[in-house]
Amino acid sequence: MDGKNTQRFEANFDSLRNYSAPAWFRDAKFGIWSHWGPQSVPMFGDWYARNMYIEGTPQYEYHLRHYGHPSKFGYKDICALWKAENFDPDALMAKYYRAGARYFMSQATHHDHFFNYASKINRMNSVNVGPHKDILKLWKAAADRYGMPFGLSEHLGASYAWWHVNKDSDKKGPYAGVPYDGNDPAYSDFYYAHEEKKKGDLAEISAWYTSNKAFHAYWLRCINEMIDAFAPDLLYTDGSLPFGGHWQGASGEIDEKDYAEGLEAVSRLYNTSISRYGENRAVYLQKDRRREIYSVGVLDIEKSQLPGVAAEPWHTDTCIGNWFYDVQKPYKTPEQIIEMLADIISKNGTMLLNILQRPDGSIDEDADYILKKLAEWFEICSEAVYGTRPWRVFSEGETFVKIEGFREDKTDWTKNDFRFVQKGGAVYAFLMGAKGGDALTLRSFAEQEIHSVELLGYGPVPFKKAFGVLLVQLPDRLPAFCANALKIV
Repeated sequence: MDGKNTQRFEANFDSLRNYSAPAWFRDAKFGIWSHWGPQSVPMFGDWYARNMYIEGTPQYEYHLRHYGHPSKFGYKDICALWKAENFDPDALMAKYYRAGARYFMSQATHHDHFFNYASKINRMNSVNVGPHKDILKLWKAAADRYGMPFGLSEHLGASYAWWHVNKDSDKKGPYAGVPYDGNDPAYSDFYYAHEEKKKGDLAEISAWYTSNKAFHAYWLRCINEMIDAFAPDLLYTDGSLPFGGHWQGASGEIDEKDYAEGLEAVSRLYNTSISRYGENRAVYLQKDRRREIYSVGVLDIEKSQLPGVAAEPWHTDTCIGNWFYDVQKPYKTPEQIIEMLADIISKNGTMLLNILQRPDGSIDEDADYILKKLAEWFEICSEAVYGTRPWRVFSEGETFVKIEGFREDKTDWTKNDFRFVQKGGAVYAFLMGAKGGDALTLRSFAEQEIHSVELLGYGPVPFKKAFGVLLVQLPDRLPAFCANALKIV
């Protein structure tokens, strides 16, 4: 149900399980994310700040030959190169709004421990270093002009263990044994260089990470600063609710004490929203699929989705290419993005799309083309998106999206594949593979009286109900370039 939480929350599971997602989130369906920061500078993809310190990886090899050895030119020096000199948030937000986005999220900090705002806690931030701009403040002002809910993503929780590699050194070659700049005492706060480097497999590092109470307290101070500074409508944690099982594969009994910092941050987020609006309009997004954990907010699934309709709203985040700008990786087509959206919203989901920015803050021609095609489609089909809810069945046909971890293949739809949503007494059927001139057979309306069938962007189309099936004749030319929608009343 659409939630209007007015009662203040306590920092415990019993209280936070009373959360329900606000109506704006359930209505918006589609948002855009700026997953952007200093790691865009090399234009060499995601996790650059980590992999540049792992000998033999493509990003290490690129860094060595392009910038120099990471003992001499480290990630702190990459941060100084980030200038964002062509960053125009107002112009970008105008494009995003036209492209159908009805909420916006900006990266506050990635695992690299660099903050995109004027932090008083972390000196390595976009106001002191690199752009000398408060990126979040600028994004929020642009989102506010369009009345778009504004969100922050925080990836800080994993940074302490994620970055243990920058305290290492090469094992071979001319720099064998020479410490990387992660050991630099002048940047001990940024690199956590004052901490002893821990070695071992993922399980050992995870145990070290989950028991580090000093870091947990630091994380909470930083997240509280973000909440107090921006009162975000969404807060996204890249992982489980901190700190009771962040690493993949975490399981076992749930001890509320392990989640104390996470629970405190979530309650602060919601109570800040209640103080501002008189009700909670905030959304907390995190990735733990255990119901007892994600019940404090909304489940997020990175670059994948659920196989069917969920009783409660859920969220997925994906990107047009890589997470950070990457000259090597191709982009999704507009058709695939729109087909993904139709499939996701039919299952009670909401989709967030990362539009890649170059280090100067601009987007390239291919990204701009995607936005223009999205705008073209939403102009025709938005009625079937915004404010809709799942119908009694979400699909018809034998084709389904492949759900396999982070795999996102283009689905080969047929004319018999439909995805359904409903609003205001109408059922909307997305035509996932139909072409102009097709005669369609829909079998999900056997028990429903049909009064009219309209093709959005075109008008009424011929139909008849016979032997329990709905027969619809499409015009030779369809109004939208993909995923056209029938309005069935």
